[in-house]
Amino acid sequence: MGRGKFKAKPTGRRQFSTPEDLIAGTSTRPKSFRQKEAENEEEESGDESGEESGEETTKTKGTQGVIEIENPNLVKPKHLKAKDADVGKITELSRREREEIEKQRSHEHYMRLQEQGKTEQSRKDLDRLALIRQQRAEAAKKREEEKAAKEQKKAEARK
Repeated sequence: MGRGKFKAKPTGRRQFSTPEDLIAGTSTRPKSFRQKEAENEEEESGDESGEESGEETTKTKGTQGVIEIENPNLVKPKHLKAKDADVGKITELSRREREEIEKQRSHEHYMRLQEQGKTEQSRKDLDRLALIRQQRAEAAKKREEEKAAKEQKKAEARK
């Protein structure tokens, strides 16, 4: 009889190497893998001595080392050291940066004029403030007069 709907696969369970097997070299890995691993170790030891001699090796990701790309739009990162940086070099600003700087300058200039009272808006604000101050002064004077009149009535009522 069958064992159910799905048939068992013939692959069986995975066999993992134990650390002892790896050390002893009796791992179940294929021999070709060991050979590649040994070659990689030799290259790594060779790279370390090459770096000491001053040669720089660049590591590539994925297929970058296999496929040579002639893409003019590809921007390669430029690594500048502090000692190599040209201090006297003037960099040109982009259009957006120039516009942003111009906008900030014009805003600062407008605010300086606003503080000095030379803009139309500041004149209107100052006129409005002067009118409010005058109204408040009149209201305070009126309150003082009413208070004096009230005290005078109280004084007359006591007599």
